[in-house]
Amino acid sequence: MNSIRVCFFSGLMLMLIIQNGNAQEAATDRVGFTSLFTVVKADTQTNQMQYQLNPKAVSFIQSYMEKQAASLQKMKTWAKPYFNLYEPILIANGVPTTLKYLSVIESSLNAGVVSWAGAAGPWQIMPEEAKRLGLKLSPVDERMDYEKSTQAAATILRESFTEFGDWLLVVAAYNGGAGRVRQAIKKKGTKDFWAIQYELPLETRNHVKKFIATQYVFETEQFENFDLKPSLIKPKKTNALASNEAMDTLMISGRYQLAVIAKILSIDLKFLQEHNPGIEKWLATGKPYELKLPKGMSEKFEARKNDILQASLNALYSIDN
Repeated sequence: MNSIRVCFFSGLMLMLIIQNGNAQEAATDRVGFTSLFTVVKADTQTNQMQYQLNPKAVSFIQSYMEKQAASLQKMKTWAKPYFNLYEPILIANGVPTTLKYLSVIESSLNAGVVSWAGAAGPWQIMPEEAKRLGLKLSPVDERMDYEKSTQAAATILRESFTEFGDWLLVVAAYNGGAGRVRQAIKKKGTKDFWAIQYELPLETRNHVKKFIATQYVFETEQFENFDLKPSLIKPKKTNALASNEAMDTLMISGRYQLAVIAKILSIDLKFLQEHNPGIEKWLATGKPYELKLPKGMSEKFEARKNDILQASLNALYSIDN
C-alpha cells in the first residue's frame, strides 16, 4: 500500500510524495483529484511520486486566503468534533475525508442554515434529495442532524464520483447540479475541471475554488491526514452503522449542557462532544435535538432529565451572571 506525505514549499506550491508504491503505475493512476494535481517527478528507484497543486488553483487560493484565512483559522479551533463525526461516515462510503471541507463552505458547519432555494443543514441538502435518501423533513428536519445529513451527503458524493471520476467535478455538481456538469463535459469533450470551468456558472466554479482554498488552509498543519487516493477507498458500510448501533438516541428540548450531562450520568465529556456537535447552540434556538448517548444510558437520562435540566440552567445562569 502506498503511504502519503504532504509537503509545502515556497508560498503556495504544494507537493505530495507517494512512497513505497510503484512510481510508474502511480503516475497514471486515477487519484480522484485528477484536475487538481499534476505529476512533477517520478523516481522509479526510490518508488516516490511527487504531485504539485495545479498552478491554475494557486492564484485563487491566494486571494481567497487574504479574505477568509483569519475566519478559517479561527474555525480550526472549534471544528474538530464536527470533523470527528464526519470522517468515519465519509470513509465508510468511500469518500475522501477532505470532502468534509465541503460542509465548511456550504454552511460554516451550521446545522440551522436554510438557503433561499430550500437547501438545509450543514450539507445544504435539497428537500427532494432528502426524501430520496430517506431523511424526514418533519416533524424534525433530519437534514439538520449532523450524522444523518452526513450519511446522505456521503451517498450523494459517492454517486457523483461514480459518474464523473474526479472530486472537483463532484464538488461542482454538488453546487450547480450534475446536469450542468454533464453539459460542460459534453461541450468541451473533457473531464478536466479547469478546461470546462467557464461553461459552469460563476457561483459553481467559485464554489470549487473555495473548496480547494479551504482544504489548503485546514491541511497546512495536518500533512499526514491529506487524503490523496479516494478512488481506492472501498465503501465499508459497517463502520458508520456500527457506531450508531453502539449508541442510544433520544429527542430532547431545553437548555441542556453537555458538561452537566457528563457529570450527572458519569459519561466521558469528550464522547458527548464528538457525537453531539453544536448541540448547545441548537437547543438555544428552541428546537429539539437528537441526543446521542452511550448504549444503555437513555434510561438513566430519562430518570434524571429534570435534575440535569435544572443543573444545566443553573450553570447557564452562573455563566450569564
